[in-house]
Amino acid sequence: MKVKYSRTGANAVRGMLEMHVELIAQRLLPLLLLFTGALAGAPGDVQARIAHVESGLLPRYVIDGRPVLKMTLVERMAFYKVPGVGIAVLHNGVIEWAKGYGVREAGQPAPVGTDTLFQAASISKPVAAMAALRLVQEGKLSLDEDVNRKLTTWKVSENEFTTEQKVTLRRMLTHSAGLTVHGFPGYAQGAPLPTLVQVLDGVPPANTAPIRVNVKPGTLNRYSGGGFTLIQQMLIDVTGKPFPDFMQETVLGPLGMRRSTYQQPLPEALWRQAASAHDRSGVAIKGRWNTYPEMAAAGLWTTPSDLARFAIELRNAFHGRSERVLSAATARQMLTRQRKDLNGLGIGLGGEGKTLSFSHGGANRGFMCYLVAFAESGDGAAIMTNGDRGQALLQEVLRGLSAEYGWPEFRQEKKTAVVVDPKVLQSCAGTYQLDPGNSVLISFESGKLYWQFRPDGPKTELFSESATTFFSMADVPAFTFEKDGKDNVVAVRLGTARAAKIK
Repeated sequence: MKVKYSRTGANAVRGMLEMHVELIAQRLLPLLLLFTGALAGAPGDVQARIAHVESGLLPRYVIDGRPVLKMTLVERMAFYKVPGVGIAVLHNGVIEWAKGYGVREAGQPAPVGTDTLFQAASISKPVAAMAALRLVQEGKLSLDEDVNRKLTTWKVSENEFTTEQKVTLRRMLTHSAGLTVHGFPGYAQGAPLPTLVQVLDGVPPANTAPIRVNVKPGTLNRYSGGGFTLIQQMLIDVTGKPFPDFMQETVLGPLGMRRSTYQQPLPEALWRQAASAHDRSGVAIKGRWNTYPEMAAAGLWTTPSDLARFAIELRNAFHGRSERVLSAATARQMLTRQRKDLNGLGIGLGGEGKTLSFSHGGANRGFMCYLVAFAESGDGAAIMTNGDRGQALLQEVLRGLSAEYGWPEFRQEKKTAVVVDPKVLQSCAGTYQLDPGNSVLISFESGKLYWQFRPDGPKTELFSESATTFFSMADVPAFTFEKDGKDNVVAVRLGTARAAKIK
C-alpha cells in the first residue's frame, strides 16, 4: 500500500533545495565567527572541544585507584558495529557544532553528514506532543477531557477500567492513560501496511495487539506507544489533515526543521539522504529500514541538527523568548512534572531549577538515538546512530560530552574493585539462559572474568565488588551470581532478570 501526501512531498523537495542554501551558510559561519566572536566561542576552541569529545568517550564507571579510561568514537563504533553516527551539540542555547561519522550503510562509501536522515524512533513523541499542545493552546483540545469527545474515526473501547476515570490527552502524554502496546516493530519494505485504524484495533496487516485500556486511567505510569498512536488519530480527526501535513505546518516548518518529515513510507526523493538501519552484527537490514505508520510514536525522519532546533525552540519558549509554536505558559507546563515521576507532557525531565533537563530516547529497528537539553544553560546534544547496538555507544558519547562541557548529568560513577580468588571467578564461567534465543556467556581468561550476550556479542570484562557481585564498564545492571547449597553457581541476576546456568 502506498500512502501519498502531496503537500508534504512538495515541502520535502523544497526543503532539500533550502538545505543547500543552509549548507553554504554553514560553511561561511566559521568566517563570520572570526569577526563577531558570537554564538559559541572562537572556531579554534570549538575544534578543540570536538577533538576532546571524539577521543574522550567514557565508560559508565571509573574505578578507584585506576586511571580514567578514555576511548575514541571511531574505536567504539567499530566495537559496537555501528556504521554511522550523527551528533549535534548545543552550547549556550545555539548549535555549537554538528558532525557526521562513518557511513550511511555498511560496505558503501556514502558518508554520514549533517544532512543525513535517521529515524528518530520515540523522539517522534515529544515533537508530536508539542503539536498537540499547540491545539490545547488554541482551545481545540483539552488536556483533561475524555478523548472520545474529540475522536470521530475511532473510539476508545469502554470497559470496567474506564467507568470512573477516562483516557485524556494529559494521561496519554504522560503514559498514564492505562493504554496497552509498549512499542512497534515496524514493517519491512514491501510488506502490506495497515491503516491507522487497523493499528488501533490490531487487525491484520497490523503486527501489534489492539490498543485497549486494561488499567484504570491515572493510576499507573506505563510506557505506551499505543497512547501516542491514539494521539495521532485525534490530531487527524480534530484538524482534518493528514498527520505529516499537520506536523509540517505546525512544528517542522515554523522551527526550521527543513530536513525532517513524518511521511511514512519515506518518499523516494529522500532515500539518498537516509541512513540504513543495521542489526547487532552491523549488517544492513533488508530493504534498508522499516516503515512506521505509527508516526506520532515512531515515524519521524530527521537529523541531529533538526532535533537540536526543536530543543532550542522549546527552551526559548520556556523562557518566554519565542512563541513560534508554544507560549511560555504552555512550554512551562510541558516541562513540569505532571505526577510524582520524571515525565513532563510528552518528554522526560531530570534535575530541577538550574539543573532542569528535558530528554527523550528512541529505538527503532536498526536506529538508536537520544536528545537532551538543559533548560537553564542551553547546553545539550542530539545523537543519532544507525545500529542496533547504538544505545551503549550513545551513553559513552553523552559521558564524554558531559565531561567536556561540565553537564550536571551523564557523569561517571565511582566504583571500588576488590580482589577475588581466581577459583571463585572460574566457577562463575558458563552459559546462562535469559530467555529462548538470548543467553549470557561468562568466560574466565588469563585470570579475568568476561561477559557477552550471545557468541557474536562484544566481550567485556567484569570487575568484582564482592565474591558474588560484579560490574561491567558497559551500561548494564550488576551481575549477581547465585549458588546452591553445595556452593555451585546456578544462576546470575542482571538487575531483576534471572538467567539460569545451563552449562
